[in-house]
Amino acid sequence: MLDGGESSCGADEHALIASAEAEIHSHIFSRVADEDHEAKMRRVAMALDYLGDPQDVLRVIHVMGTNGKTSTSRMAASLLSAHGLKVGLFTSPHLHTLRERIQVDGIPLDQAELVLLWQIVAPVIHRVDAYSARIGGPRMSFFEVLTVLGIVAFSTARVDVAVIEVGIGGARDATNVCEGEVAVLTPMGIDHSEYFGGTIEGVAKEKAGIIKSHATVVTAVQADEVATILTAVARRSNATPIWEGAQMSVISSEPVAGGRLMTLATAAHAPLVVLDAAHNPHGVAALARAAREVLGDRATIGVIAVLADKDARGILEGVSALVDRVVVTRTSSDRALSADDLERVAIDALGAHRVQRAADVSLAIAKARDLAGTQGALLVTGSIALVAQARHELGMTLHGVGQAGDAASLPARFL
Repeated sequence: MLDGGESSCGADEHALIASAEAEIHSHIFSRVADEDHEAKMRRVAMALDYLGDPQDVLRVIHVMGTNGKTSTSRMAASLLSAHGLKVGLFTSPHLHTLRERIQVDGIPLDQAELVLLWQIVAPVIHRVDAYSARIGGPRMSFFEVLTVLGIVAFSTARVDVAVIEVGIGGARDATNVCEGEVAVLTPMGIDHSEYFGGTIEGVAKEKAGIIKSHATVVTAVQADEVATILTAVARRSNATPIWEGAQMSVISSEPVAGGRLMTLATAAHAPLVVLDAAHNPHGVAALARAAREVLGDRATIGVIAVLADKDARGILEGVSALVDRVVVTRTSSDRALSADDLERVAIDALGAHRVQRAADVSLAIAKARDLAGTQGALLVTGSIALVAQARHELGMTLHGVGQAGDAASLPARFL
């Protein structure tokens, strides 16, 4: 029940904003699609140019395919958010309001944000409409307008990454004004036949148009005809393809409360990394029993740092059977054993040919990754402080990735 002028004003303001949203919604969706796909690209580019080219400040993951685009986009956005990034998400269609199509950190634009955004963008939309009319063209379509709204929203919010789903096609889609650093290609089939010439080759050629120079291309298993085209486009673009079934695969997938628990395997741009905060021989013995199955036959490089009051030799001897070599270092802890002292202990325990030294954790991680190569593994252990610093160096910001002293250490895989 409303009581007092202030509450009444608040209700009136809410009603005005809701009414404005309805008017904006009606106006945008009164705009029809244009069959001249090159012209729609020019209109979007023109609008963004008037707005200062906000797409140029965005780091973009561009998601395309025949089916599964929205689900894939949402999963990508969720993963990025879990790593502490501010993430924009642009998808289509919507269920209830166009605001669902433009989200920041999983939250759709609210009504007031949409109204403010429209006040910024509308004059430019009308300016482009007027130019198009002068040369005999149509107004900007609803999807062109929504694309501009999304890009401006993300640049205004200063997102770290924007996950942008293609509307229809690829090369000539309104969203292709963005330079996607990553192109994600879900399975392709024939849909919108008139758009692609009725062939799977036509689908592939059009959709491959989102692959930008030096991009990373993450693709599902595709038909042979599609795979051939994608491979050729990636090669011409100096892009790096990551194929399902080759460089990546789903090992297991099972339903759990709130979603699915999946185990993924990759053979991409970094080694397997296993971190365990074992800091005494007893803990290392538990680590050794748990880690054998995870590490398998990979060439494994240990990254070891210990506190001065710990049994350094016992820790090193405990990991000896797990690692081919070790890189010893020291953490920033005041209690840490120096890298020089740890090196002497390591040489005595493992032999000089298996030991290298690094002055700090950052250098140790870099050196170990070089030694392991893309097919090897890193085993980081010996100190809780070391695990904390290593996680930072590796960009691991997820909460709960393993527990200190937990025998069942969780491997972290990075693309």
